[in-house]
Amino acid sequence: MWDRQGNHFLVFDVDGTREAARQRALPKTADRPAPQRRLRPLCAPGYTGRKRGEIVRTRTTVLQAHTHQWLATFGNSGNGEYRAELRRAVTAIQSYLQAHHHPEGRVLLRLDGQYGTGAVLADLAGLPFVMRCKDYQILKRAEIQARLKLPPDQHLAHPESGMVRALYDCPDLPLGSEGMRCRLIVATHQAGAAKSRIGVTCSGVVYELFLTKLPQSAFTASDVVALYLHRGAFENALADEDQEQDPDRWTSHSASGQEAWQLISQWVWNLRLELGHQLAPDPVRTTEFAPALPPIPAHTAPTSGYAPPQVGLPWKAGRFSGQDFALQPDGTLRCPAGQSLVAHERRREADGSLRVVYAGSIRNCRLCPLREQCQWNGSATAKPRQVSVLLHPLVVGSAPLLWRDWSRRQHRRACMQLLRHQRVEVRVEPSLSPGPALAPVPLSRAQRAHYRLDFQERLVRNARVPIASQVTIRLCGGTFGFAISLGLTTA
Repeated sequence: MWDRQGNHFLVFDVDGTREAARQRALPKTADRPAPQRRLRPLCAPGYTGRKRGEIVRTRTTVLQAHTHQWLATFGNSGNGEYRAELRRAVTAIQSYLQAHHHPEGRVLLRLDGQYGTGAVLADLAGLPFVMRCKDYQILKRAEIQARLKLPPDQHLAHPESGMVRALYDCPDLPLGSEGMRCRLIVATHQAGAAKSRIGVTCSGVVYELFLTKLPQSAFTASDVVALYLHRGAFENALADEDQEQDPDRWTSHSASGQEAWQLISQWVWNLRLELGHQLAPDPVRTTEFAPALPPIPAHTAPTSGYAPPQVGLPWKAGRFSGQDFALQPDGTLRCPAGQSLVAHERRREADGSLRVVYAGSIRNCRLCPLREQCQWNGSATAKPRQVSVLLHPLVVGSAPLLWRDWSRRQHRRACMQLLRHQRVEVRVEPSLSPGPALAPVPLSRAQRAHYRLDFQERLVRNARVPIASQVTIRLCGGTFGFAISLGLTTA
């Protein structure tokens, strides 16, 4: 991905998925021992979602969004240990970046709302991220309420549903116990007849929160929200994985065996992608994720949003300036004397800036003991005190937001289609010298009882006899480039 300043980012999706298991009802009486469940080491009671079952196992997956290759999978019983799994996912991503010599500052992690708290920020090792926030108590903070009383930065319309979100950008907000600073974007829209499944509804308005560490100079508020909503394509990759690989099937009664099966499934997925690129070496496709920002006409609202509000500097020593009037959660200004100033005018400047003029009550100003320090002519002034809050246009790069990737299905299914239409001939040459006839060996009691063989016994049983005849495998239906990439002899 290329941002509006031309910087290159690698995008990784981290999300969890669940596999549910059904259990038969067993009689539990005093004369019977406690039932022993075979999946007890693997699963535990937890949230099953839309899957049927009594016990679940949660696994966290990591996907490279541009190549659609899996990087890692981590599983735990029940609802899992999402923070420990997230730290392991961050370690796997850092190993990937180190192997490809890519800087950590040019990475973007897209996380689900499960991780959307301030405490999780410390687990990301400083990597840039975008995620949905589930800590809606942030809306009660005074600086957030004050920002919501000002005009929104941008409006984002959904292309299919037509729903329009008003976006409020709140940069440099301290979150978590450690006070880590990040950027908060509040998205609001009118509530419908049905209860909204996402966000919190208050007074007929639905509030959604998004956290990110992406800079304002390269990503607008609508860019950040669109990047998060775009991670819905990750759900399609999980659906394709379930259909083609079936990684959530129960193959082992131990946690290590189940994870081995899931790793093999991801390895086969990645191998099909690599072989598919050998069959059809198509160039990477480029998509204009967001168009370039047009120039701002005079006296028009900026398309990039607004910078943090600014007020006037002190104009005379010993006098109150606009910085002494604090913005309140109800949208008013509080003067040093404790009185309120209400917004009564909004003017659009020629450069696109928005000037919001607040004014007090002349009745309160006449009786104020601080009037000499507040107004220009002191008690001789016939008008109340006014304060202007100026919202300048946000300076953002002029380049479009570009997304480059390969097709998620084309190359993988090209490899699968080739394998389904191939013809394999296996020819065994006659042995030059017949081997000696071996007398039958009596079976041991362990072999008769079909006990498990150790690895050494398996190697002896499956080893190929040195005097065995040569086997020739002929593969018909492939391409020369595909055969050469595998190191096969072509005819």
